[in-house]
Amino acid sequence: MESLYIIDLVGVLVFAISGALAAADRDIDVFGAAFTGFVTAIGGGSLRDVFLNTRPVWVDDGNYLLAILAGVIIAITCRGLLNQLRRTLFLFDAIGISFFTIVGVQKSLAIDSHESAAVVLGMFSAVMGGVTRDTLMNETPLIFRKEVYATACLSGAVLFILLVRLGVNDNINAFVSASLIFLIRILSVRYKLSLPIVGG
Repeated sequence: MESLYIIDLVGVLVFAISGALAAADRDIDVFGAAFTGFVTAIGGGSLRDVFLNTRPVWVDDGNYLLAILAGVIIAITCRGLLNQLRRTLFLFDAIGISFFTIVGVQKSLAIDSHESAAVVLGMFSAVMGGVTRDTLMNETPLIFRKEVYATACLSGAVLFILLVRLGVNDNINAFVSASLIFLIRILSVRYKLSLPIVGG
């Protein structure tokens, strides 16, 4: 679980960078960029924890706030370089949603949530921070566009539940299920795959 904890912190860092960069692109001031980075990084996990009636992890663990602060500082001070590395940030984002989903499912199952609820809450953990970020930036959230995003998270969450039922080791299960999310996300962007448009 220690490795998942570190990955969770890295994901928070990356999402904080993502949120702060989105604000910086709109010429928002430093406080606005920091706030956007914060809600992007913790939005999904906090919403999940509200549904689970538990304290958000960042309330009790200061390392999450430090990761967010580091992400905001990196975004502000290295904005020019990061804008040249959008593909790299996309890869980190794909990794982030992969493991955020699995962490969300694991936390939900740990407090005896129904499996179907754990799947949904895992997806919420991964995507709701981005939804909040896009809403603040007055953009259509990514999950409402044609890109395969939330669907990838749901697929990995369902696989995780199936492997739990089969008795697969938790660490192996987490890696395999997160890898599925990552591959679906990468391949869908690479080959421009999308779900059918309602009314399209």
